[in-house]
Amino acid sequence: MRHHDIDQDMRNLAFDFFYWFSRFEFALKERRFLKNEVIGARADPSWDKFVKAHRAAYVVSPAAKALLAEKPRRQIVGDPEHDFENLTFSPNTAELDKVVAYAKTVRNNLFHGGKHGHDQWDDPARMRRLLKLTITVLAELAALGDFGGDYDRFY
Repeated sequence: MRHHDIDQDMRNLAFDFFYWFSRFEFALKERRFLKNEVIGARADPSWDKFVKAHRAAYVVSPAAKALLAEKPRRQIVGDPEHDFENLTFSPNTAELDKVVAYAKTVRNNLFHGGKHGHDQWDDPARMRRLLKLTITVLAELAALGDFGGDYDRFY
C-alpha cells in the first residue's frame, strides 16, 4: 500500500495501534517487566517476563481467538526477494505466548513496512481487522497485568 493510497480511517487506525502498542510497552517498563534490571542498562520491555508472570491466569478472549485465527505472518529473507512465513509453535505453547507473538508480528509488519506484493498485506480489510484485534488484545493484556492508574485508558 503506497502512502497516497492510505485513507484517513486507516491512518487513524495505524496511529491508534502505535499509540496503544507503545503505551503497553511503557506500562511493561513501569511494572518492571524488563529484559535487564541492572542499574544503567537499557530499559527494554520484556514481553517474555510478562507472559511468564501471567500465563497461568490467561483466558483466551474472542478477540484473541480471532487474532490467532488470522495468523499474521512474519517477513523472512526469500530468494530473490523477501517472503513471508507462518509462525510455528511447539505443541505445548501456551495461548498467551501465541497471542503475544502475533501481536508483536502485527507491530513488526506495520512498522517495518516492505510488504509490497504480499497478498495479505495489501488487503486493507485484513489490515483493519489485524490492527483492531491487536488493539483490543492489548487492552485485555493491560487488564490482565493490572495496568490501572495511568493506564486505565486501555480499558
